[in-house]
Amino acid sequence: MFFIGGIMEGRKHLAGFRQGVTCGNCGQYAALEAFMTYTYFMFFFIPIFKWNKHYFVRSTCCGTVWEIPKEKGEAIA
Repeated sequence: MFFIGGIMEGRKHLAGFRQGVTCGNCGQYAALEAFMTYTYFMFFFIPIFKWNKHYFVRSTCCGTVWEIPKEKGEAIA
């Protein structure tokens, strides 16, 4: 018998969130896009469970990334 599985890292774009702001890094008007990174266990190419979730927003003008609190990220998701 053989075993196919492993631990991988993933990234999920949170499509329901897009907010217009003035970028804190470059000062231009831009949109913020939200995404989540996580680690997951995969068994026979099926993701079983996720952990180590972190939420971020990215500015569309210069690509600067900021981490946001877990509570706000879960509300967006």
